[in-house]
Amino acid sequence: MKAILHADKEWGIGKNNDLMFSIPLDMKFFRETTINKVVVMGNNTLKSFPNGNPLKNRVNIVLSRTASRDDCIIVRSFDELFAELKKYDSDSVYVIGGASIYKALLPYCSEVLVTKVDATGGADSFFENLDENSDWKLIYESDPMETNGYTIKFTTYKNNNLKQIN
Repeated sequence: MKAILHADKEWGIGKNNDLMFSIPLDMKFFRETTINKVVVMGNNTLKSFPNGNPLKNRVNIVLSRTASRDDCIIVRSFDELFAELKKYDSDSVYVIGGASIYKALLPYCSEVLVTKVDATGGADSFFENLDENSDWKLIYESDPMETNGYTIKFTTYKNNNLKQIN
């Protein structure tokens, strides 16, 4: 399992249950990386999508105690989530938010794909600073690129202390 996100200079990932930046290059990367894959999210992340609809051409798994819908897979607990995830190749599973889902599942992620935005977005939700976590190592960093007025870098972090899903 992997996580994918964009973060500002303070590892902020969202504001008012929405993205802080409109970065077409990052959206293209997210779309191309997760298409025909499995995405795991919380209910607020699902609600933040256009019209609150699941992402097309992906298996959408939503961890929620209260959600009830039939256009995605709803799991009520982490035990239920882990049981569901065993049906899929772990390399095709991407955690896509929000902050509490990222935090809970980070130890189980082999990699985190972070689009780093060289800006501050006034975030109200944050991701763990992987540069300060000894379990994580930066293994890839693209050259800086400009997109929609922002400088971004695509990075990949590897988990050197991966927890196994039982």
